[in-house]
Amino acid sequence: MENLIREMRTAMGMTQDDLAEKLEVSRQTIISLEKGRYNPSLILAFKIAKLFNCSIEDIFKPEEE
Repeated sequence: MENLIREMRTAMGMTQDDLAEKLEVSRQTIISLEKGRYNPSLILAFKIAKLFNCSIEDIFKPEEE
């Protein structure tokens, strides 16, 4: 699944560590999310959307087949 986490994080001037702290996850989780190697739980997806003040659909884009 593609996502815009890296772009949104950098637009807000946050580091991966900053984002990890705000979401109460590890930096490794943020790295995996940004690289598309990990799909977040629904709860984490909602936390990310709330932090970036947008909808889940604005951040996560399913890969087209």
